[in-house]
Amino acid sequence: MTESRQLPVARALRLEHAQLDWNDAAPHALAYDDIYFSRDDGLRETEHVFINSNRLPERFAQWHLSRPFVVAETGFGSGLNMLHAWACFEAHAPHTARLHLVSVEKHPFTREDLLRALSAWPTLAERSTRLIAQWPAPVSGVHRIVLAPRVTLDVHFGEATECFEQLDGQVDAWFLDGFAPAKNPAMWTQALFDAMAVVSRPGATFATFTCAGLVKRGLIQAGFHCEKIKGFGRKREMLRGSIATPPTDRRRMRTPWFTPPPVISSTSAGGDVAVIGAGIAGASTAHALARRGRSVMLFDTEAPGAGGSGNRQGALYVKLAAHPNPQSRFYLAALQYTTRWLAQFDPERRLWSDCGVLQLALSDKEATRQRTFLSRYDLPEHIVHGVDVAGATQRAGTALSSNTRGGLYYPGAGWVRPKALCQALAATDGITFHQGLVVAIEFIGTAEAPRWRLRDSDGRTFETEQVVVATAQASNRFEALAHLPLQSIRGQVSQVAVPDATLAPKCVVCAGGYTPPPWHGVQSFGATFAPHDTALEMRPEDHTANLAELERALPDYAAALGRSFEAFEARVGLRCASPDKSPLVGPAPVAEAWCSDYAALAHDARRIADVPGRHWPGLWISVAHGSRGLVSAPLCAELLASRICDEPMPLTLELADHLHPGRRLITDLIRTP
Repeated sequence: MTESRQLPVARALRLEHAQLDWNDAAPHALAYDDIYFSRDDGLRETEHVFINSNRLPERFAQWHLSRPFVVAETGFGSGLNMLHAWACFEAHAPHTARLHLVSVEKHPFTREDLLRALSAWPTLAERSTRLIAQWPAPVSGVHRIVLAPRVTLDVHFGEATECFEQLDGQVDAWFLDGFAPAKNPAMWTQALFDAMAVVSRPGATFATFTCAGLVKRGLIQAGFHCEKIKGFGRKREMLRGSIATPPTDRRRMRTPWFTPPPVISSTSAGGDVAVIGAGIAGASTAHALARRGRSVMLFDTEAPGAGGSGNRQGALYVKLAAHPNPQSRFYLAALQYTTRWLAQFDPERRLWSDCGVLQLALSDKEATRQRTFLSRYDLPEHIVHGVDVAGATQRAGTALSSNTRGGLYYPGAGWVRPKALCQALAATDGITFHQGLVVAIEFIGTAEAPRWRLRDSDGRTFETEQVVVATAQASNRFEALAHLPLQSIRGQVSQVAVPDATLAPKCVVCAGGYTPPPWHGVQSFGATFAPHDTALEMRPEDHTANLAELERALPDYAAALGRSFEAFEARVGLRCASPDKSPLVGPAPVAEAWCSDYAALAHDARRIADVPGRHWPGLWISVAHGSRGLVSAPLCAELLASRICDEPMPLTLELADHLHPGRRLITDLIRTP
């Protein structure tokens, strides 16, 4: 039996920016009365204390593993240390190597302060520009930033100890930075050192500018070997060291079934992966893997974006719960990541538009819910803010229903061309597209050397090391995935030529349905929502339903579009949802083994067997994205690619577990009478 693990308590998600003054043009933290870097020579200080004391130049030069080298830091500050590590990596590492940076920050800089601080280092200007362009809002959680094709940064906003207790990944080198222990004693605690040890790889090194006794004693108690060496500038001494044998990670003691499967050591150059399904879930996963150098076979019955992801326009839309919960925190993280990802993938906005999303309140009940949401989440205004009727009308750019009580406005959200996006993702170098229906997948390898055979409806066979299934409601037709609790939801979108563009919305307007601004003279709106309905023919009554929803939100515009359904076109697709409406993303559990290993839960939910969850070697899932797949799929693709490629996760441990495809198996066991 095991002890329970305490999860973080829900709290407001917005963090306070760093409060600075600028003595001698260098940032000084008012809250801690301390500097962020040496005024003598901050770059040389970083090189001495963190880069050279962790032996990064020689370690980078000798790095030939397929996984990235991981550097973690306890205080991002101005970003100087991370940018210098990136520069060192590019100067010394082989062209096949990859770098993953992880840094935590409780009080992030504003973009303006970041620009001002980093302007002192012209040699880092190009790297600083890439960082600042993607700098996230001060919202707690993990923010993934792709700095370069081979360099990824995860900034964890929050308390250092809490962030590293929730880090789902392992570290090769530590920058133990932050304000001096005398200035910031709340950070330099035994809990922090213990959390560092748990997520360290064997042989992981650390370096820190301080030589304080409490730091040395704490690191030694956590399992690190420490030594004093010459400090920088006026600091006579500093600490560096390593950890030979990190402690066993017991953070999943209460949920052992979520223990990740062992990493598969590829037997081929890049490690080949087959992705079945070329909708937004499969195409974004294929792209994420190919970006990491994997050789990807992408399969689809028709073409990329031909199924549920084939609409002309789709909304980047989330409807978060009034009170923060794991599902809402996941979707909030996904919305922020996806807009950054789209801006980087398509900076010209040919495939998407960040025109904004307006979620209307058409009743007093919804208006109350939205007010509760705003107070509970306390998010920055450029993520979401409330608007009154006048503000909603101004952002929509057209007349709203007389029932409008206001709304929520997401300035950075908007709409996407799903089919075109899937096609562009599938064209990534390293992806080979195969048209055909995969009817069977068969495990023909071993746990140590997995191998899968795929067979399509034409009798062709393909072999691969790993498989990602992203075929929505059709995924549980494969025997290994028959347990997946998938629900089909039919949706019909209506499309009609716009007679008067002056009445069209200027942002995406959502209520019971969604209405984006027209594209190329055609207005899309909808969609219907019919659970357990798999029929794909167009239905006139669904046009009626879509038009009725449009009239509820934009009555004048609906009247202008008319009711001559002969002029309407339709596209019907099937959404796929899970019972709890969160996606199912991660390794595929061996259902029979889970039901056997954790059978005692049916009699007592506290009887937790200390057995890691058994998974099919090399089989992965990304399904049940529902109507919000354009938001959720890109971040889920990063999660899968990170797990497959042995990288830190782009979500906290808690949220990665929340998405696990086996969670329903455990729920059903506990509910068994």
